[in-house]
Amino acid sequence: MPDLDDIAERLGSIAEDLADAALDRLHQNTDIVRAGGEPDPGLVAEEKRITRARRSVEKAAGLLGRAGSSAFDEGP
Repeated sequence: MPDLDDIAERLGSIAEDLADAALDRLHQNTDIVRAGGEPDPGLVAEEKRITRARRSVEKAAGLLGRAGSSAFDEGP
């Protein structure tokens, strides 16, 4: 059975990849605007979707990274 901390680490790496992909979409749109065009609504929507996925993956990584703790173990 895989160690939950290892899975959390892999999810953290996936979150970084997703962050890079979202930034790439932002840079593409920035280049379009700098060239005098209008922002591409498809790229905007894709960046938002990727960012939502990244946040979810980060949340899952955080939950698994605390595999040995519970809400009762956390301090105030």
